[in-house]
Amino acid sequence: MSPLIISAFILGYFFLLILISVFTSKGANNDDFFSGKKQSPWFLVAFGMIGASLSGVTFISVPGWVGDSQFSYMQVVFGYFFGYMVIAMVLMPLYYRLNLVSIYTYLNDRFGYYSYKTGASFFILSRTIGSAFRLFLVANVLQLLVFDSWNVPFFVTVAITIVLIWLYTFKGGIKTIVWTDTLQTLFMLLSVGITIFVISDKLGLSLSNMFTEVKNSSYSQIFFFDDWNDKRHFFKNFFSGMFITIVMTGLDQDMMQKNLTCKNIGDAKKNMFTFSIILIVVNLAFLVLGALLFIYADKMGVAIPERTDNLFPLIASEHLPAFAGILFIIGLIASAYSSADSALTALTTSICIDFFSIEGKTNDKKESLRKKVHLLVSFAMFLTILLFSLISNESVISSVFKAAGYTYGPLLGLYAFGLFTKKNVKDKWVPLVCILAPILSYLLNEFSVELLNGYKFNFEILIVNGLLTFIGLLIISKTEKATNLD
Repeated sequence: MSPLIISAFILGYFFLLILISVFTSKGANNDDFFSGKKQSPWFLVAFGMIGASLSGVTFISVPGWVGDSQFSYMQVVFGYFFGYMVIAMVLMPLYYRLNLVSIYTYLNDRFGYYSYKTGASFFILSRTIGSAFRLFLVANVLQLLVFDSWNVPFFVTVAITIVLIWLYTFKGGIKTIVWTDTLQTLFMLLSVGITIFVISDKLGLSLSNMFTEVKNSSYSQIFFFDDWNDKRHFFKNFFSGMFITIVMTGLDQDMMQKNLTCKNIGDAKKNMFTFSIILIVVNLAFLVLGALLFIYADKMGVAIPERTDNLFPLIASEHLPAFAGILFIIGLIASAYSSADSALTALTTSICIDFFSIEGKTNDKKESLRKKVHLLVSFAMFLTILLFSLISNESVISSVFKAAGYTYGPLLGLYAFGLFTKKNVKDKWVPLVCILAPILSYLLNEFSVELLNGYKFNFEILIVNGLLTFIGLLIISKTEKATNLD
């Protein structure tokens, strides 16, 4: 596939995003950037959140997981659904009742200054690492398929990647992203759907025969109950999925900022209910695609790559018609950018509100500060991606990315303690508790086989992390009751 053709389609794609930005950011101010003036249609938010929830890592990795884990990932997805119900019924009503822009201001009202800054800091750290890692993967693909042939250095590829996001988010912020995420979700779903159709056609399968083929294959097992030590065990995956959703959506400024642009709590709940149902279907489609990729490779004699993540790119670029390869690139970019662009806006929002108290400044100073922070966050993302490229050892990068997941545990513990107890805490000790809990969780995870009779943690280490934070907060709690936020 010609790098020039790929570049032309990518530029056309970003032209559409920038065009949307021009229309949505007309007359935009800080209220538009941070909250969209709470005018977003709930169904638009629901559809756009699909793309924001599924990153480029998901786009490539979920189909590749099928080879080792069959459809066990659906157990996690079912957990997601119940996690979204908790968000809709517990967390969102709280955020709307307190009229929050940054969700971490709740911690200031509930516990105090140090708890507030700790929660916001953990979000900024984890979201910067996570988003930079996702963009690193996309920049790598663009480098291999396009820029290497033109001898363009990797840092220039990264700079272009960041600048393109900055161009369509710097003015309209969340108001623009609600619309661009809708377009990006559409492209991602089209990419997956058309790829499924093309592979089925090359295998000579009708739609009904395709589902029968997948169902009868060795890849379609969803539920695993036999071995408690197996990472695929149902209860491990289900409860992990539930708590991952609560912390990585309900306690994440990036994901909640979109929900908070809805007109009222009723619309926000409709958004969350609709989105959670669609997400089940979309994840199932990714797994069906994964099964078809392995079936295709087996029947056509395609060697399975050592890293199964590479199977989708390999077949899309070398074994399918050119348009399918282009759709793969567009789908990958759409899935990665729909996550990264909102992260850039959410990080700007959190830093402006949680650390620079932007709401207390004049309008001119608000505008100036927001633009400076947005530029600073973009530069920080650029440097973080370059750091990933310097330590390009896959195991190191994987460890860094997993470490970012540990930073959500303290947020889980803080919000659980705030919502389900009436106790107050010694606020100055909260940062120490929130640092120790992830460290202890990491050590427990590393030595779980020796300490817990062969037990291996999977995503449920997040629950342990939150529990340790909760216990730590209990230890430093004070006798007087907290201020009633109801």
